[in-house]
Amino acid sequence: MHFSTVLATFLATAITAAPTEPRVNTKDTRSAVNSLGSLSDYFNLLAVKAQAAKHGQQPTVCDLSKAKMPVAPTPLPEPAKGLTLHHVAVGRGTQNYTCATSDSSSVPTAAGALATLYNASCAAALYPDLLELVPGMAVHLNIPMSSGLSPAWMAESGHHYFTNATTPFFNLQTQNENLGQAPCQKNSSSPAPPNAPVGQNGESAVPWLQLPAIEGATDGIKEVYRVSTAGGSAPATCQGQEKSFQVEYAALYWFYAEESQ
Repeated sequence: MHFSTVLATFLATAITAAPTEPRVNTKDTRSAVNSLGSLSDYFNLLAVKAQAAKHGQQPTVCDLSKAKMPVAPTPLPEPAKGLTLHHVAVGRGTQNYTCATSDSSSVPTAAGALATLYNASCAAALYPDLLELVPGMAVHLNIPMSSGLSPAWMAESGHHYFTNATTPFFNLQTQNENLGQAPCQKNSSSPAPPNAPVGQNGESAVPWLQLPAIEGATDGIKEVYRVSTAGGSAPATCQGQEKSFQVEYAALYWFYAEESQ
């Protein structure tokens, strides 16, 4: 498939879906400006690439060895020697929190996350600048994300959730493909960039993470990185919050596995 064909297909999908689905949620001025800016940047860049593609004739190959993971503001440890990029996904869901009380002296406690993962491996290899803009748009779109957000090049690739209070789990199994499973543990973190996209109520972006896989991982998966985050952070206090609540977020997840896989 040629570069121009891929871009034309994607552009047509995005434009035809835009009038009705997915709907954008913006609940305060900051998030509204942030969302519109992300959408504008994304479609402007997409239009530039589509125009440039008209003059390109080289075939497109989804070569993951050419994909380069973004560098965190406080650099995270690099993937271990001998690991190669296995999969890249856009995660869209919620960061979950609990509050013991609703007074202003208590602080929300993290209680895991729940997200759907969308296959972005080809986008990471071919259109990294476009992919970087996706979380900033996705965080403002309704859950569940409709076919309007998951165009032809971004099919569902699995789910992310927690199996207990400290174990994030990634299930990369769907009816069409099995890319493995990975229970993980937190190892390193970095604050998101100061200009990272905010959430629907102006929530700051959650940190970037390195998550080493632990016993039970399959298909050679050894490390998972959460980068390019948008939204998801809890408010500073529990004042006015329910005992349990969710904050919308989006992020990119990069999965690394042993070369033999």
